Amino acid sequence: MDVPRRQATPECPAPRRLPLFVLPGVLYPGMQMPLHIFEPRYRRMVARCVETGADFGLVHHDPDASGPFLIDEGRVGCSARVLEYKPIPDGRSLILVQGGARFSIIDGIESDEPYYEALVRRYDDEAVAGALPARRSASICLFREVAGRAMDPDAELPGFEPRAEVSFALAERIHLELGWRQALLESRNEFDRLDRIDAVLRAVLSRYE
Repeated sequence: MDVPRRQATPECPAPRRLPLFVLPGVLYPGMQMPLHIFEPRYRRMVARCVETGADFGLVHHDPDASGPFLIDEGRVGCSARVLEYKPIPDGRSLILVQGGARFSIIDGIESDEPYYEALVRRYDDEAVAGALPARRSASICLFREVAGRAMDPDAELPGFEPRAEVSFALAERIHLELGWRQALLESRNEFDRLDRIDAVLRAVLSRYE
């Protein structure tokens, strides 16, 4: 399938071709995730990415709950770049990836490769009005209050910068079911994501009151 030629704009970034890694997991922008690569198709994909320095797309899919994977238009995932690569003599490998930009699938691509490939475009937040730094600071304070009660008091808490997007960094540290995590990834409004995170944090905090 040929990638259509179109003029990219900030509102409509140019589409690109991306290999896909499909698994029951959710990767957030900036998040690091270890992966065990053992399927032959993904061995080939990761080897190509390591060789060329290219990234791949991680897409959440639970075959037990949803059946076979389909490259449906509108699916949202996160690009992943390999930070560490440790080959194992039998052909498997252990890698560490870091999340990059979110993307949405436009269409599947037929190729001779054994792994999935898709045409994707960036999936950015919509413009919102409001004081995001102050809103972020409120969620950071709530997280620190919960962490102070639920964690070892001597444990070192992560640092957060309210001048930059913070919802994914907070969500990374909340261990909830994957459907919730995927819904957060698909939200295009940081106020909405912070509201969802705060609801979880308040529910945890109520257990200590």
